[in-house]
Amino acid sequence: MRQHTLQIDGMSCGHCVSRLQKALTRVSGVHVDQVDVGSARVTYDPVAVPFQNLQKAVEDAGFDLRRDGEGVA
Repeated sequence: MRQHTLQIDGMSCGHCVSRLQKALTRVSGVHVDQVDVGSARVTYDPVAVPFQNLQKAVEDAGFDLRRDGEGVA
C-alpha cells in the first residue's frame, strides 16, 4: 500500500471537499485518509488500482489533478 497526497486545482470550499471525498471513496481499493481544499491524501495499492483511476475520479468530480509531479507529492 502506498500513501499519496494528490494536489487538486479548482477546489474552493467545504462542498468541494465533500464532493471530492465521495468521488475518491467510490474508487475500489482506495482508502481516503484526508481531503482538504487543494489536496487529498489517499492510500492505495498501485498494482491493483491504476493511478488513472484516481485521476478520473478527481476529474469526474469537476476538479483538476495538478500536473507538476503528476499531482502526487
